[in-house]
Amino acid sequence: MKNKILILSFIFFLALSQNGVFSLDVDQDFVNSLAIINAADKEITKDIYEDFSEEIISQSEESYNTQEKYILENMNMQKHISNIGYKILNANKIDVRMAFVYRSGNSRLTVEPGLIKRQILVYDDNIQFASDDNEIAAFLARQICKSEESYYGMAKGTLTSLQVKCAPKKYEIFFDKRAVDLMVAAGYNPIGLITFLNKSEPQRRYDKISKHNLTSKRLAILYEYIYTKYPYFIKNNEYISNEAYQNFLLISTENRKKLYEKIKTGSKGKINYE
Repeated sequence: MKNKILILSFIFFLALSQNGVFSLDVDQDFVNSLAIINAADKEITKDIYEDFSEEIISQSEESYNTQEKYILENMNMQKHISNIGYKILNANKIDVRMAFVYRSGNSRLTVEPGLIKRQILVYDDNIQFASDDNEIAAFLARQICKSEESYYGMAKGTLTSLQVKCAPKKYEIFFDKRAVDLMVAAGYNPIGLITFLNKSEPQRRYDKISKHNLTSKRLAILYEYIYTKYPYFIKNNEYISNEAYQNFLLISTENRKKLYEKIKTGSKGKINYE
């Protein structure tokens, strides 16, 4: 039954075709139009692909150039920091090993790396206030002092490291003065330590109940130390027009008056700086 229906349908379809009711021939213009549209689509697709490829290549080259620039900048900074650090070590004949490691980014450490691994880590936020090599040397000299202390004492310096970590106030002034000596021996201007600390260290509210000394007190003691031991740098002050140093002079007026009075009277007593 189904075969009969199919045969009849085919005969009916042929009859319609022969009578012109339905044509099997396709209009040539229509075919040509389709060919043109298809060719145009291919051309558009090709253009889009080429543009997309060029954009991807351009982005890749830009990314590579940026990364290469970042690596070169880090290498140059690492080299610069290492040169200053080793210059300080060699000039002061510090015969214990230390490594200087520059790391881009901010420090989020809970321990002093120089005390634990004798490795001085330098982050961007550690030296972002340094305007010249003297100020970079100031930061490194203090870190060298801390790391050097870790070589001495009980348990290969472990006890000393813990004391420095737990009671930093006791060692701050000592490290400041020692850093000045290291800087001068290596040919750096110790005034750079004053300007660096003035720019980078906060001024705490209290002194006696704090784990740290007031920064204004540290700066005054530093100034006295340089004034009496290395007066050349005060008399021939390269930082006299430096804004950070001028600010130090402004805020240390009262403390410096105490120093000048001590010098005038010839007193040997310790000044109670604030």
